[in-house]
Amino acid sequence: MEPLIVLVVVSLVLFIAGAAGVRRLRPWPIPLRGGLAAMFMLTGTVHFVYLRSDLVGMVPPILPYPGLIVTITGVLELAGAIGLLWRPTVLWAAGGLTLLLIAMFPANLYIALNGLATSPEDELIPRTLMQILFLSVSSAIWIYYLRHRSVRRYGKDFGQLRS
Repeated sequence: MEPLIVLVVVSLVLFIAGAAGVRRLRPWPIPLRGGLAAMFMLTGTVHFVYLRSDLVGMVPPILPYPGLIVTITGVLELAGAIGLLWRPTVLWAAGGLTLLLIAMFPANLYIALNGLATSPEDELIPRTLMQILFLSVSSAIWIYYLRHRSVRRYGKDFGQLRS
């Protein structure tokens, strides 16, 4: 539940700051980037401290080296969070985090379906709904910057190259 809270609270604070006059925060993807980055900083960090053993236990037994998998996904989450905050890497970071959310969903299914859930939000329905929200946010950011990059490169009607 903590990742959801961080995503919502940080995004709302940034949306409010934009509405209050902070111009750089006005376009809707900016607050979402901040909220998603904060969320992935949290989730990436717990891959190394506090919940590491729980996360290793979430890896389906069919996969080898669960500790290595948790370490790699933690590094990817932290790198993606940093990438969301730097404009030149937003497209790659949002796309990579979207793919990572898809790739990690089977672990969420595994814990929910095998009775390993330790809290109500780890049950199948709440976990799936949160994953859909996280995936929607990361996909929306990726699509926005993919389209924005195309518009900048090719002009509004995609017919004329801009210099």
